[in-house]
Amino acid sequence: MSSRPTPVTYGVDHVRAHLTEFAVIDVRSPGEYAGGHLPTALNIPLDRLDSALPELRHASARGGVLVVCASGARSESASKLLNGHGIPAAGLRGGTSAWAAAGYELHRPPADGNRSGWSMERQVRLSAGLLVLLGLALGLLVHPAFPLLSAGVAGGLVFSALTDTCGMAVMLGKLPHNRPRAADLEAALTSLRAL
Repeated sequence: MSSRPTPVTYGVDHVRAHLTEFAVIDVRSPGEYAGGHLPTALNIPLDRLDSALPELRHASARGGVLVVCASGARSESASKLLNGHGIPAAGLRGGTSAWAAAGYELHRPPADGNRSGWSMERQVRLSAGLLVLLGLALGLLVHPAFPLLSAGVAGGLVFSALTDTCGMAVMLGKLPHNRPRAADLEAALTSLRAL
């Protein structure tokens, strides 16, 4: 049984020195992207990469493709997906969190009143906290079994930490404020075609 090799990842200093050589693709949700992204990064959420394969193939023929997320987990998945389609792609080790921790600037698009500026991590913390409080309140006011909701959320958070995945983030990513507008996605694809 052969396993696929781990996708290539670069450290922040290497990426900073060679940033202009990459087509940088941020695979986070639009809300996360709006919270701060690498200079020149285009936003194509992970679940929309399939629709961008022709443009990404074109970009890879002209230079490197670098996929970026918050911490590196989603960019690793994106790199595997792209490499599986014959598109060489690398990731940023530690993601935008490592970029910011190294003191490098994050760009933020102009505020748009119709879009969320909350990072996915913040959205998950709010949702998990509200579900825990709801479970406890309903347990006191309605039925003693409702605290099981709080226990389920706690178990989900532990599982999320152990596997470096987050089912709640996936579900929240499907909400309208976390989805790219067609115009935003088309603008990113147009930029890739122009490379």
